[in-house]
Amino acid sequence: MRILIYGLNYAPELTGTGKYTAEMAEALQQQGHDVRVVCAPPYYPEWKIAKGYSGLRGSHETRNQVRVWRSPLWVPARPSGLKRMIHLASFAVASLPALVLQTWWRPDVVMSIAPTMLNAPAALALARLTGAEAWLHIQDFEVDAAFDLGLLKSQRAGRFARMVESMLLRRFNVVSTISDKMVERAIAKGVAPSNVFRLPNWVDISAIYPLDRANKYRDELNIPESSKVVLYSGNMGAKQGIEVLAGAAAALAARQDIVFVFCGNGATKAELEKCCKHLSNCRFIALQPVARLNELLNLADIHVLPQRGDASDLVMPSKLTGMFASGRVVIAMARPGTELYNIVTPRGVVVPPENVQALSDAIEMLVSDPGQRAILGAEGRAFAELNLSPGWVLGRLDEKLRLLRGERAADRLSERKDAKAVSTASPSPKANSAVKLVEIEKID
Repeated sequence: MRILIYGLNYAPELTGTGKYTAEMAEALQQQGHDVRVVCAPPYYPEWKIAKGYSGLRGSHETRNQVRVWRSPLWVPARPSGLKRMIHLASFAVASLPALVLQTWWRPDVVMSIAPTMLNAPAALALARLTGAEAWLHIQDFEVDAAFDLGLLKSQRAGRFARMVESMLLRRFNVVSTISDKMVERAIAKGVAPSNVFRLPNWVDISAIYPLDRANKYRDELNIPESSKVVLYSGNMGAKQGIEVLAGAAAALAARQDIVFVFCGNGATKAELEKCCKHLSNCRFIALQPVARLNELLNLADIHVLPQRGDASDLVMPSKLTGMFASGRVVIAMARPGTELYNIVTPRGVVVPPENVQALSDAIEMLVSDPGQRAILGAEGRAFAELNLSPGWVLGRLDEKLRLLRGERAADRLSERKDAKAVSTASPSPKANSAVKLVEIEKID
């Protein structure tokens, strides 16, 4: 099957949508499909075009047997609401030539990745032009997030954007997304339940697993073995509400046995570093190579997963999968009734969003109770093994793709058979004239 994946982010980006899109493309290629990708040069989460790539001209490469077309992209140094829109629009326009090039290839499936929804109209047009299935995979509802988080403020623009989004969603053959609550949201936006498919993010449980030895990062970061590490690793942006961690670090500054480690990059990192500048219990490091990810995640005695309250069920934090797989306990910030709350509660600790005191209390409770940390960490690991392995998740995707294409082929075969039956059963116009003539002659 020829599958074209069309999305902004792709490897070698280490976090977020790019990581999962690349792993999905490579897995589908290994399953026997012919996969192509149209994407942008890597820039996330640093908001800077990676070394060796250009934002001004397109390029073509083969990466892990997947053919990849990179299109130009404008990346703002300091992203704001308006600048983000221009940034996304620059890729939507600049990627059109690479997309048109794929018309001659005639894909069987065109899969658009959201964010960004600005790619969706072109993906739909290409699918209609080539007779392909149109598939939209939603990593987060960017329209809702942009307005609910205050990145864009015009209510009139918000209503218009949601109307256009709903219209687009209903035109795809399949709309997939990563959690049950996000599936419900897609249906609420007008997608037929039969067209919605749950495709959660995954984690390689053979690459991320509990370590039972001394952690090398402790020496590198000058963290005593007696101290407990509270780790945040991932993007540092508006949706994360990461500023609450600075408040917790300040509240626990007198505790010599608790150290906060912040690993990552993003739009709010500079502000976070400024808030923690005078705190001796904080360490900052950049995103680490994939080869060291397991070591990094095992540095944690406690993983923290902050999230703004108004981001609930707009996104499902992808970093949670690695946290669970590491076998270390998770503290998440979520409201009751949200999917993040429901997933973490049986196998971790959940506190209200943006509540510094509740987070600080939860950290102190777990630091003082190693038995509880071990039990909850083991339950998170078991959940990852049962529900988040790439073999299980991506195997379901492969089945859905083959079923989707098989159903369409069966429909077309049935249509051809019906047309043939009709043409055989119905006399031609000349035959009809002859019958009428005979009838007239009999009457006369």
